[in-house]
Amino acid sequence: MDNNTIAIIILLGVFFGLLLVKVPITFALGLAAVSTAVYMQIPLMAIVQQMAKGISSFSLITIPFFILAGEIMGQGGISTRLVNFSKVIVGRIRGGLAMVDVLACLFFGGLSGSSVADTTSIGSIMIPMMEKEGYDKDFAVDVTIVSATQGVLVPPSHNMILYSLAAGGISISSLFLAGIIPGVLLGLSVMVFSYFIALKRKYPVSDRIPFKQKLVMLKDGILGLMTAVIIMGGIMSGVCTATESAALATVYAFIITFFVYKDVPLSRMGDILRKSLKTVAMVMGLIAASAAFGWMIAMVQLPALVTNALITVTDNRIIIFLIINAILLFLGCIMDMAPLILIATPILLPVAVQFGMDPVQFGVILMLNLGIGLLTPPVGSTLFVGCSIGNISIEKVAKSLMPFYALMVTVLMVLTFVPQFSLFLPSLFK
Repeated sequence: MDNNTIAIIILLGVFFGLLLVKVPITFALGLAAVSTAVYMQIPLMAIVQQMAKGISSFSLITIPFFILAGEIMGQGGISTRLVNFSKVIVGRIRGGLAMVDVLACLFFGGLSGSSVADTTSIGSIMIPMMEKEGYDKDFAVDVTIVSATQGVLVPPSHNMILYSLAAGGISISSLFLAGIIPGVLLGLSVMVFSYFIALKRKYPVSDRIPFKQKLVMLKDGILGLMTAVIIMGGIMSGVCTATESAALATVYAFIITFFVYKDVPLSRMGDILRKSLKTVAMVMGLIAASAAFGWMIAMVQLPALVTNALITVTDNRIIIFLIINAILLFLGCIMDMAPLILIATPILLPVAVQFGMDPVQFGVILMLNLGIGLLTPPVGSTLFVGCSIGNISIEKVAKSLMPFYALMVTVLMVLTFVPQFSLFLPSLFK
């Protein structure tokens, strides 16, 4: 066994071994990199330099802004207004509350960029509401958590920014644009599926809303949605970079939340800042550790070994893409999303590119794969939050989710083999 093979065994063995004994993933990544460097007689200062380099990118300033903007809007009553806004649009259709749930999750995902935040904010409103109106509890939870995964696709997805970093600096603007059509496609698929379920189970039609009340609901909802318009409008027009759009959106969210909606007092800003700072610190620590880990992956030539191993199995690009999706779906079931993006990207992206997949398209596919992982035991954080809000067992929801899993995998296959869904908008606004 040569030294390079032993180094790979140490790198992966230490990492997964530490995860098994519940060591936080940031420390597991760092210690795996350090252990491998010691074996390869690489100066430890090189590891420190890679960690510093990993968090010194200017584009990372976008992350704190988006986290802060999402936190402000999440605590400022925006979720209720987005639900009301969605009611005006689709509430009168059979099974309309399910469609309201999907649409509200899409809108809120465009503000928070987090499926867990989406589930917490929208689910706490929609799941009890749907149950009260006669919807099955497991169906209400299913629709909410599946719809919440739109937040990892549509901008401003924090995870897209992490992928940009892990992929070597792919344009964040292109990734944001690439996620719009897939996110909407997933939402429309869930809405159509929910409509047929509503017909079969005879779920009710929502009551008619008076015209004047509709106008108020639309106005309040549009004010909140302007945050997403500022982000995407600035990027698509070329007036602002992603970082500048994030900063403007944060200022706008602050003004709307505390001086227009006024659902929370200004004194809450201190708590919002502390919570945002804690999240940012966790993300930056993870990025720093994964930068060192990714550098060691490159040093031991793991991507080339994975590519060669897959080529020995088959040189058919369709089968290769199916294998990549299967690997990501499996890993998504056993690891959380953010670290998996930083670990899997430097290994699998070169394989996908070698077989003709655009890095931007791979980013979208990666997001949806890992989004499905957020809904699967044993580490599906979005699944756990949804079950907690709905006060229902994970086993029951996991069973009722089976048709939704099939739906999401179908959408995944479409995005894998029809690249135009991901690449049309980036090419249009290039």
